[in-house]
Amino acid sequence: MKIVVIGGTGLIGSKLVTLLIERGHQAIAASPASGVNTMTGEGLAEALKGADVVVDVANSPSFEDKAVLEFFGTSGRNLLRAEALAGVKHHVALSVVGTDKLAASGYFRGKIAQEKLIRESGIPYTIVHSTQFFEFLGGIANSGAQGNAIHLSPAYVQPISSTDVAVAMADATLGEPLNGIVEIAGPDRIRLADLVQQYLTATGDKRSVVADSQALYFGAALQDSTLVPVGTARIGKAHIADYLKQAATRH
Repeated sequence: MKIVVIGGTGLIGSKLVTLLIERGHQAIAASPASGVNTMTGEGLAEALKGADVVVDVANSPSFEDKAVLEFFGTSGRNLLRAEALAGVKHHVALSVVGTDKLAASGYFRGKIAQEKLIRESGIPYTIVHSTQFFEFLGGIANSGAQGNAIHLSPAYVQPISSTDVAVAMADATLGEPLNGIVEIAGPDRIRLADLVQQYLTATGDKRSVVADSQALYFGAALQDSTLVPVGTARIGKAHIADYLKQAATRH
């Protein structure tokens, strides 16, 4: 199959392209660097010519509310329009567990808009909802920083490795369209504030985490279950303890 991966040079996209090629498929990493720009539409028609599946793992370059909404809206419309013209048979997108509960956040309003476009496009689709990647812990810590203290919610998280995400995305890409959502998560459930404190300790960061039930997560309040799968989810193999050990050796 010919598979075009939008955002194919990023953290998940690059691993996904490698996996798809290893499984015997023609996988193309499409990004502005390769002349494919979903915001302007540049290069889309040519990249999608003869494509069976399109996978969208691109992320907004800005987390500012208006910019995020514009990115996911404009990019989504341009991409889905080009897919319809090219006769693409399956659209696969990466999103976030709990997206529908996080409309107070500008970032997640963008994701909600993206998912709505996909559902209404008429193109068979699969949306993969993932929990937070191990690799995002530093960014989550910085999002709650107030001087030397980091205020974070004590809500539960179930973080997953980027490798496990890429494997799940490859399986979704090569499977039949679900016309629905599949959830993926890591094997360990832990409170967000505790997890980030463990990460800071492992990396030698002297800041301390304050478990604050009023702390917002990228602009949205969290309940205990907001960021974890509610029903059946595909569980990754990598444990957070192993990632923290690796993080400690890098610092």
